[in-house]
Amino acid sequence: MVTATPSRPGSPGRTPRVRLAARPGAGPGKSGGSRRRDRLSVQNLSGLLFSAPFLALFLTFMAIPILATLLMSFTDFGLGNVTDPLSAEFLGFENYTKLFEDEKFLTSLFNTGYFVIIGVPLTVGAGLFAAVLLNSGVGRMRTFFRVGFYAPVVTSIVAVAVVWRFVLDPADGLISQLGAEVGLSTPDFLGSEALAMPSLIVMAAWRNLGTAMVLFLAGLQSIPTEVREAARLDGAGMWQEFSRITLPLLRPTMLYVVVMTSIGFLNVFEEPFVMTEGGPDNSTLTVSLGMYQQGFRFFHMGYASAMAYVLFTVILAVTLLQLRLLKDKTK
Repeated sequence: MVTATPSRPGSPGRTPRVRLAARPGAGPGKSGGSRRRDRLSVQNLSGLLFSAPFLALFLTFMAIPILATLLMSFTDFGLGNVTDPLSAEFLGFENYTKLFEDEKFLTSLFNTGYFVIIGVPLTVGAGLFAAVLLNSGVGRMRTFFRVGFYAPVVTSIVAVAVVWRFVLDPADGLISQLGAEVGLSTPDFLGSEALAMPSLIVMAAWRNLGTAMVLFLAGLQSIPTEVREAARLDGAGMWQEFSRITLPLLRPTMLYVVVMTSIGFLNVFEEPFVMTEGGPDNSTLTVSLGMYQQGFRFFHMGYASAMAYVLFTVILAVTLLQLRLLKDKTK
């Protein structure tokens, strides 16, 4: 920018001096773009420094073990290779091919699928039913019922197992005593091949419905009351309001609850481990429990790692299928 400096008074014949005005933002140092890049680099460095503890923990306890487990699944890694991991023999896909020839693994895969197919709808349905009741049918003591339904979620599995063993005990259990009062005999729920898995499913649904209930309750409370009132003014009954308004608006919550419940049930371990140890006759043996037995009881760690990645593949496939079936309907 060119500016003219006027001449001083008293010097009429003096030529005006011409000078260039400095551009806005320009200075004797770096340009504005350089300073902006410096600020961004400082911010990025600060972000890395603040996230460094998490990154270190993630790499140490998550990323590196996951990668090591993947490599281990292609070897015959066992207890003798702990001190010298490089001494393990590379087997390629032999562990994976053995899995699908292993009758015990196929049984555990079937049991896990049975647990998920029956347990997930039961848990989600019970959680939705409880949430609807608490949202509309219960006025007083609502907080008490919420805590009561959610308490099993945060209760130790050992305490839950003690309670359910007492309830299902064929000799002195609560169900057997109630049956004796009306002259009915009670079967051995945990000792029967036909009843052991359904008993664990009921136990798992009872223990986990609190999480589904809390999520559904949050979803129900986010639905505008004006929508329901408009439906009632149009003559919609309770079932029409629930099926045509509540359920469609709950689809995002339903998607999350179904996916997370399915992932948890595919990883089922605690219930059979504490209650039945996979019995009777492997009728409650799941993939996670079989993986634990192979890795920490028989020390076939390479074989157990292959089981883990088969389970991971199943979980990924089920999750992607659920997202595909439900995601378009939530838009």
